Amino acid sequence: MTTSRPPRSAAVPWSRVVLHVDMDAFYASVEQRDRPDLQGKPVVVGGTGRRGVVSTASYEARKFGVKSAMSTMLAQRLCPHAIFVRPRMSVYVEVSKQIMAVLGRFSPSIEPLSVDEAFVDATGTEDLFGPPVELAWRIQRAIREETALSCAVGAAANKYVAKVASDLKKPGGIVVVAPGEERAFLAPLPIERLWGVGPRTAERLRADGFDLIADIAASDPGELQRRYGALGTHISALARGQDDRPIDDDHQRKSLGAERTLEHDITGVAAVRSQLVPLIDEVAAGLRKAELRASGVRLKLKYADFRRTSREILLPEPVQDTASLTAALEHLLPRADLSRPMRLVGLAATHLVPASAPRQASLFDQPQTAKTRGPGPGRRRHPHQARAQRHHPR
Repeated sequence: MTTSRPPRSAAVPWSRVVLHVDMDAFYASVEQRDRPDLQGKPVVVGGTGRRGVVSTASYEARKFGVKSAMSTMLAQRLCPHAIFVRPRMSVYVEVSKQIMAVLGRFSPSIEPLSVDEAFVDATGTEDLFGPPVELAWRIQRAIREETALSCAVGAAANKYVAKVASDLKKPGGIVVVAPGEERAFLAPLPIERLWGVGPRTAERLRADGFDLIADIAASDPGELQRRYGALGTHISALARGQDDRPIDDDHQRKSLGAERTLEHDITGVAAVRSQLVPLIDEVAAGLRKAELRASGVRLKLKYADFRRTSREILLPEPVQDTASLTAALEHLLPRADLSRPMRLVGLAATHLVPASAPRQASLFDQPQTAKTRGPGPGRRRHPHQARAQRHHPR
């Protein structure tokens, strides 16, 4: 697929220009790019087995109803001739870095939302790159030249409208919503397009007579607030195309983790520990590769009934080695209910800091849990503290 240059449009005064760049079927497109034998075929990237989940499906597979987050068993029933490929996250991350570097050529203000999408604040760049439609085309072309992948771009005066716009002409489309056109653009779309409106909320709104975004926009904001509280105020503003949130261009990573969906439910400390050991190694390796240290560790569990829980500990000093993460995990395991059947386990390094940052932990600091932020009088020092200090001499 080639991207043709769009016609130049008449100049429209934009006080703010926000683009949402969204890669097309990212994981599957990378696999098709790297394996020519997969091109033009239904490709499903995700876990295999009884509890595998679809991460991304190529557009050839989507024609059969295969979607992200669907079980691979259902995907196989919908598209029996699909080709299932296990994710290569390290490859996708490297390609993502290429994409973000391309976006950085057009603006220093970028907010990545995930490995395959980002907001770009392009305000004031018109003299360099032309109006928003021209800029969107330039970005598409640059990404294709750099990665051989396609993307969709939405352009508007705020983040919400730009993100909705980018989703309307995938793959490879460009949708520009000029200032003043937001409400008319959103009006015919279903209420599920409003951020914060999930299936249950949509059901409630439809029961009250709201089917389209236009219905929300035409309602009195005060009445919506009285009916639905803060949600009513939120969707009232969005329905009118109002969103004043700035681009968050602080790219500092907040956490680094790994998780595993299990083929069969497990219970007990020993079973959970055995599943987490390889994940600890993966997280530790990721920290070292990213040149980061973790000041916290979070344990994540999903039970058989799909309920989730997590436990977190703050460490006496930032770490990046397997032994320290393992010691932290041993402190977290007794704090979680491991007697119930679990279908997923995960571990994340949190409160990340650069590996080169100075470490100034006190000998009297205590590991702190998310629920208990202070050591309290008379509380014993946990063995992990001394262990971490031995592994990381100052």
